[in-house]
Amino acid sequence: MAVAAMVALGLAVGKRSTPLDDWFHRLRHTPARYLLFFTDPWVLTIAALFGIAIALHLHRTRLAAAMVISPLVGIALVQLSKRIFDRRNGGAYAYPSGHTTTAVVVMGLLVLLAGAAWWAVLAASIALLLAMIGQGVTYHYFTDAVGALLLGSAVVCVTAVAVRLDTRQPECDADHTGG
Repeated sequence: MAVAAMVALGLAVGKRSTPLDDWFHRLRHTPARYLLFFTDPWVLTIAALFGIAIALHLHRTRLAAAMVISPLVGIALVQLSKRIFDRRNGGAYAYPSGHTTTAVVVMGLLVLLAGAAWWAVLAASIALLLAMIGQGVTYHYFTDAVGALLLGSAVVCVTAVAVRLDTRQPECDADHTGG
């Protein structure tokens, strides 16, 4: 569903800026540009490594492996998508935003690591909204960040299914076969 929405958005916005994108670009020289912190590659790498270390400490090796592989899959899908949509901003490929996609994947996997706790969902949602604004007022059209949110969400959902994650407690006997 998210991939279909990302494709639909990419086709709808085409190769040019939209009025929404123009509104965000008017904020280019405001302090909003500092929100790029949330998509900084070093920040995302440290957050991912922190999550991997916790997952390994908790013996959640499939999730730890997914936290290594999934951001790379997201980046590969972004590069493919950018060439398909061929939307450019300042001469560079724009749709969808790679930095935002990576932020969505890393934050989404941290939410899964936290068992989809409400506080983790809230914190990730706020950080990702700020990340999208940061990209939307600087290097990207805001709609590039929306497309990235959709693509990154799809990567996280596929990852959760692929590594058979759920939000039950690790020792929970959900099917009551243990007595």
